[in-house]
Amino acid sequence: MYPTSLAVIALTFSNYVLQPVFPNCIPPYNASRILSMVCLRNYKELTPSNAFDFWMTPSVGHLALAFLQGSFAFSGWNFLNYVTEELVDPRRNLPRAIFISIPLVTFVYTFTNIAYFTAMSPQELLSSNAVAVTFGEKLLGYFSWVMPVSVALSTFGGINGYLFTSSRLCFSGAREGHLPSLLAMIHVKHCTPIPALLVCCLATLIIMLVGDTYTLINYVSFINYLCYGVTIIGLIVLRWKKPKIFRPIKVNLLIPITYLAFWAFLLIFSLYSEPIVCGVGLIIILTGVPVFFLGVYWRNKPKCVNRLIESMTCWGQKLCFVVYPQCGSAEEEASPAHPWQPVSGTAVRK
Repeated sequence: MYPTSLAVIALTFSNYVLQPVFPNCIPPYNASRILSMVCLRNYKELTPSNAFDFWMTPSVGHLALAFLQGSFAFSGWNFLNYVTEELVDPRRNLPRAIFISIPLVTFVYTFTNIAYFTAMSPQELLSSNAVAVTFGEKLLGYFSWVMPVSVALSTFGGINGYLFTSSRLCFSGAREGHLPSLLAMIHVKHCTPIPALLVCCLATLIIMLVGDTYTLINYVSFINYLCYGVTIIGLIVLRWKKPKIFRPIKVNLLIPITYLAFWAFLLIFSLYSEPIVCGVGLIIILTGVPVFFLGVYWRNKPKCVNRLIESMTCWGQKLCFVVYPQCGSAEEEASPAHPWQPVSGTAVRK
């Protein structure tokens, strides 16, 4: 999910930076990808009738797909959950940050889209490679350069946020034994999870070369909602099977049940409208199944496999100058052998 989201934001960044340079055509493919990698006053035009001018009759599947694509803009609401170790007093500040940011972002995004729809027709929106640039050219005149600069700054900051959170996700997964132990190591001086960051960047570069922005949004939105729905189902099951366990943050069950009804509508009709794109998303998820069985479930690996893992871990430590965190070392000694590391563990604890 997160390398694909990073790829989408990076491509958006490059499109908005390059669009003023290529005002009458789509920016070149190679230039857009290279820049993405480097990144890891005419108010009479505001006619509200444009916003309600349906030039085609939308089906239920199209509406579901539109909700799915539009949800991408709001999909960062849960990212603070992945960096609770870095938060000060997360039990108080995490809900506060979510309750403040979601209404604020919803307000800004909603009125931004209303401005787009009232200033441009659906055909203009679809033909534009950078909607904000086209909007600025129609309304801001000499100050139209403000739009690409603002979007570029926003997306550049978004890339930093995505890398920050997604690398912590890999880091925590490796610490739990679900990913190679090298990803649970940090830099000896800067305490940065260098291997996890490199893996996220590498996966993003690969995905960036696979598809265009809208196809990637369909991929990641479908996978996002699929995983969100499974998570919400797990929440309901735990509330039913373990009602007495301590919960720092607890919500009324009506909220997750309502979400699941909306979730089922989106996934079923999106799968009906775009079976190939959604099917590819499912296949991407299922590629994790053999990796899980080989890396996590299969604990009694042959010595040759353990030696290979040990040598690769040692090589990765030397390359990235990383070790286990101090608190993690004691935990590793007290816990069973990490499924992704050799039993001896001599290399990973040097």
